[in-house]
Amino acid sequence: MPAAAAKPQLKEITVEEYAKLRSLIDRIGEEQAMRKREDDTSIKDVVAHRAHWIELFLGWYRDGQTGQKVEIPAKGYKWSELKTFNADLRARQADLSWLDARASLEGSHRRLLDFIDRHDDDDLYAGPMKGGNSPWTTGRWAEAAGPSHYRSAAKWIRACLRSDLSGN
Repeated sequence: MPAAAAKPQLKEITVEEYAKLRSLIDRIGEEQAMRKREDDTSIKDVVAHRAHWIELFLGWYRDGQTGQKVEIPAKGYKWSELKTFNADLRARQADLSWLDARASLEGSHRRLLDFIDRHDDDDLYAGPMKGGNSPWTTGRWAEAAGPSHYRSAAKWIRACLRSDLSGN
């Protein structure tokens, strides 16, 4: 699927991919969501991670706009250290309940939609995001943090559910 190139596309894909993920997680109970799977990761962990990633993006944008150093992917981590970052994030979110993870995702999704609503096409797509240290536009970063992550989470969760049905 090609990346969005305008605000209406970005908003549409954000709403659409979230709705797909939400309909999937709405039918998952706490026991199933909390069970650890590969890499010591649960469905709850994946949902909470997606919420956190949106907050990271919003922070990157804010820091870039105010001229602060933008630390992508996160303070103290390089892209080559994502496995470590993800493990550390799971540890920080270990006490988060399934209900709290879902609420966190809902809140982050609303903040992402509010962000999109507050910006026009020029803000989102006229040039690279300030502080992003890449040619990616703000809209592209927003898509990567939101709908692209929603899509990958849904794919991972569907695989977990298929595995559960097959008894693995």
